[in-house]
Amino acid sequence: MAMNLFGARDTLTTKAGQPLYYYRLGRLQELGHDVSKLPFSVKVLLESVLREANDYDVRQEDVAAVAGWKPVNEEIEIPFKPARVILQDFTGVPAVVDLAAMRSAMLALGGDPNKINPLIPVDLVIDHSVQVDEFGTDFALANNMALEFERNRERYEFLRWGQQAFDNFGVVPPASGIIHQVNLEYLAKGVQSRPEDDGVVVYPDSLVGTDSHTTMINGLGIVGWGVGGIEAEAVMLGQPIYMLMPEVIGFKVTGAMPEGATATDLALRVTQMLREKGVVGKFVEFYGAGLSNMTLPDRATIANMAPEYGATMGFFPVDDEALRYLRRTGRLEDEIELVEAYYKAQGMFRTDETPDPVFTDTMELDLSTIVPSLAGPKRPQDRVNLSDMHTVFAEALTAPIKARGFELSQDKLGATGTIGGTDLQIGHGAVTLASITSCTNTSNPSVLIAAGLVAKKAVERGLKPKPWVKTSLAPGSRVVTEYLETAGLQAYLDQIGFNTVGYGCMTCIGNSGPLPEPVVQAIGEGDLVVASVLSGNRNFEGRVNPHIRANYLASPPLVVAYALAGTVVNDILSDPIGTGSDGRPVYLRDLWPTNAEIQTIMDQAINAEMFKRVYDGIEQSNTDWNAIPVSEGALYNWNPESTYIQNPPFFENLAGGPSEIVSSIEGARVLVKVGDSVTTDHISPAGSFKADTPAGKYLMERGIQPKDFNSYGSRRGNDRIMTRGTFANIRLKNQLASGTEGGFTTDYTTGQVSTIYDAAQNYKASNIPLLVFAGKDYGMGSSRDWAAKGTFLLGVRAVIAESFERIHRSNLVGMGVLPIQFKNGDTADSLGIVGDEFFDVILPGDLKPRQDVTLRFTKDGVSRAVTVQCRIDTPVEIDYYKNGGILQTVLRGILERSKGEVKA
Repeated sequence: MAMNLFGARDTLTTKAGQPLYYYRLGRLQELGHDVSKLPFSVKVLLESVLREANDYDVRQEDVAAVAGWKPVNEEIEIPFKPARVILQDFTGVPAVVDLAAMRSAMLALGGDPNKINPLIPVDLVIDHSVQVDEFGTDFALANNMALEFERNRERYEFLRWGQQAFDNFGVVPPASGIIHQVNLEYLAKGVQSRPEDDGVVVYPDSLVGTDSHTTMINGLGIVGWGVGGIEAEAVMLGQPIYMLMPEVIGFKVTGAMPEGATATDLALRVTQMLREKGVVGKFVEFYGAGLSNMTLPDRATIANMAPEYGATMGFFPVDDEALRYLRRTGRLEDEIELVEAYYKAQGMFRTDETPDPVFTDTMELDLSTIVPSLAGPKRPQDRVNLSDMHTVFAEALTAPIKARGFELSQDKLGATGTIGGTDLQIGHGAVTLASITSCTNTSNPSVLIAAGLVAKKAVERGLKPKPWVKTSLAPGSRVVTEYLETAGLQAYLDQIGFNTVGYGCMTCIGNSGPLPEPVVQAIGEGDLVVASVLSGNRNFEGRVNPHIRANYLASPPLVVAYALAGTVVNDILSDPIGTGSDGRPVYLRDLWPTNAEIQTIMDQAINAEMFKRVYDGIEQSNTDWNAIPVSEGALYNWNPESTYIQNPPFFENLAGGPSEIVSSIEGARVLVKVGDSVTTDHISPAGSFKADTPAGKYLMERGIQPKDFNSYGSRRGNDRIMTRGTFANIRLKNQLASGTEGGFTTDYTTGQVSTIYDAAQNYKASNIPLLVFAGKDYGMGSSRDWAAKGTFLLGVRAVIAESFERIHRSNLVGMGVLPIQFKNGDTADSLGIVGDEFFDVILPGDLKPRQDVTLRFTKDGVSRAVTVQCRIDTPVEIDYYKNGGILQTVLRGILERSKGEVKA
């Protein structure tokens, strides 16, 4: 039963004549709160607290706080209950594993396991498990799909069990598309509804997702962002997300895009600008008349990259273009009319005449200034004008590592390697991988059509990619294949090696598959800095492929162009890309399509019926998925021999109840000490791994051969493997093991350098708590919950950093790991902390959010103390920490409530 504490529930009548309830924001205006100029994104948060207000987990003062949002930074905690949750399989499998483990724990504690169920709609899209093993052939798609099912059979059987065991839980099967594109094109409704009292209440679609690029949906005017799996699980179980009142940066858009520039170029420029501005943990909301010159796919491309510019969201309000997009993608007319009626009734519908909202701060971009660009070689915010690309790469070869260079000496600049079995030689800057991939760009028809047109013109001139380039096309949905084939462009992409290799998040997350061995030999022979060019959003070290050190983000047509050129050393704007079949040089300008060419094909090849046809019955569309046998029952039958799915140890010793007071951490040692910009890719197990790693040895001991290792991501349901892979990234530079690269540390129980996992086990055997020290932006990158889970299972009690990325900080608290931040410009280095000291973190028993605490470190009998800040940011996070984590808190709460129901 609805509380309706503010008398805000009203009736909305649609064109269809159906009366619906909604919680009218205008009621707050009548009660004296001026909400008319709030940012649109804040209005969505306001509607949520207004509708959910119950004076329990959403209080009347929460409504007043959001209604009174101010541009200045406020340390005010607010709750937010999203309408739904979306998962991808890498993060979704461990989430479902945790739910299954909670059911087992619930039974063991004498409760009803059926009480553990998602309370709001949850969709899991299986898109992260397919890998580019075969490429450049007509059979690549079928063979990669067959390998995907062979490698992931056990995981898929588990998900099939979850599909039947849990309520409110749907699965989009493999080979359907990338989670964010499926969300944008199909799952998102704009307006959600649920039964309430004697009718139905409607409210804004909103969500959290276990992938940081959940923000793509912000392009459709839907509030949503990425969270860790543990946080998403709590939301699934009815808990609000507790967050600090967001600052909102207004990003004004003017003008229109020039000829030759793409949505990717625009997204890279916005990413660069916002990283320079500093928007970590803030909302970014786009406004201004220039929005009317942007298509919704262009907006979604920018919104997708919010994690790259550090914002919680990159939000575009609902307007006429949003309605047009819903029609173009085959949504029902009644649904579209409801979206229009609802947002206009709430004063949340943008037009060019809409007064500018009030923002915390503003910045501005004229679209006419956008130029073709790439970003790299190591970070997505390091944008490079295409005209400067060859120069910037040459400078990067000798630039220091700290300046994101490769620090090559002059005598190594001319190094080459010979492709095995040929007389072909490659040098630094050879493009060994070119991939049209990732949700960022494959959801945008304009850049994919452009790539097809570049391919067409290249084929007509007799060009082919260089033989050392691994080429691939991973469409974000089957709609992409439909319109590329309808336009006659897929055949040209096939002819130059860009055959479809799978429908999933592939190269961008490290599922690029192996490079051909002859190419690997050449790279090794010359110790070469070779390059990848991909239409992705992430290019951190070690992510795309372990043999490729320079990685550049680029638009799909530029990906094709660089595959043809085969190198980033040449000036692609003025030097020939290749020689045509007529013996004449071919330049980029000969291949690049005009905006009019692109638009003509889009108008001819894309229609709403195409989307309806692809998505109708998509949940049952994969016959291989449908053929997987389903295990019945509410409880999962754990197999102790499984190397994919194991019951995690998170709920051990749960019966004792939460700690009443917070205890200090005493006698701790340092496991890992790192510098700035350490990403969750460095921390969390991701990509492939070798037989001589702790995870590889674990599998070999169980009879699993390296060819069947699969990836860390595919084994996220097994904590034994994931713990062994935490901090095992081959590019990790742990200062406690100077001269090494990868998952190594100095084990102070032995004085020897060993793997981080083995050292952690020795510390655990001696009951020694562990710490991690880090620099700025610790945990930036994807919302990998295993970056926190693995840290916890290694025995790390606290992470002490100069600053944290938003999601990872939250995930650490959610796993019972204490995030601590240096104050007053202090750093580990400025304090002289080497890492071989003994440490005490002195905490008050009644610890408060963001409280100053004491870090004491001792060496050779001499102690020193420094004040640091506890980064447990909200009161509810204090409860999570006392309980040992967010899942333990939720499970204990459900258990107590169920006991109360039994007593009643």
